[in-house]
Amino acid sequence: MDIKIETTVEAKLGTLEWKRQPDANILLRDAGASAPCATKCAAKTCTTVCPAKVYEWEGAHGKIVVNYENCIECGACRMLCPFDNINCEWPGGGMGVKYKYG
Repeated sequence: MDIKIETTVEAKLGTLEWKRQPDANILLRDAGASAPCATKCAAKTCTTVCPAKVYEWEGAHGKIVVNYENCIECGACRMLCPFDNINCEWPGGGMGVKYKYG
């Protein structure tokens, strides 16, 4: 009997369970038009490093959109933001991601 183990990021993300929380746990410290995301960060690292695609660059509006509901709490965005512009509070009260083998 062959057991196939999925190895793509998308397949692994499909094994997670979330208990949704009502309020955003991820915010940009400065999200205005003069924010570092819009004016200084050419690489937009958060949009490429996040495996759950929490961050999207909306070039037409010159801003980063944060889809906090997708967050898998890995912390990569906080570690790699060159301007320390991401405020991440881990969910309390049993909310957030439930990890399991997959």
